[in-house]
Amino acid sequence: QVRLEESGGNLVQPGGSLRLSCAASTSGFDNYGMGWFRQAPGKEREFVASISRRSKIINYGDSVKGRFTISRDNAKNTVSLQMNNLKADDTGVYYCALTTRTGAWTVDSAFGYWGQGTRVTVSS
Repeated sequence: QVRLEESGGNLVQPGGSLRLSCAASTSGFDNYGMGWFRQAPGKEREFVASISRRSKIINYGDSVKGRFTISRDNAKNTVSLQMNNLKADDTGVYYCALTTRTGAWTVDSAFGYWGQGTRVTVSS
């Protein structure tokens, strides 16, 4: 049984910062890679960031490189996404996901477990 729950989504002005968190209710959390995806209205789901089980591999989508940071705390079964210098195009529902495969995957098909999402709105 795996449950993922995102939190931290909010309304923020362009240039602002926001930190999203994902709490995982599963045993063996440190065996699994984690990822963040987002989906804006009318657009396809987009890869944001992923991190391998022990944080040795980290990947970012091109649109967020240099602005977002993914991290995890295996002792707390959490993964976070620190988002800085937010832009209007960052608006969307952000989803936390878990993969049982080794590495830091960048395609949503690699992730078998998903949270409900948390909404981020970047607007002036």
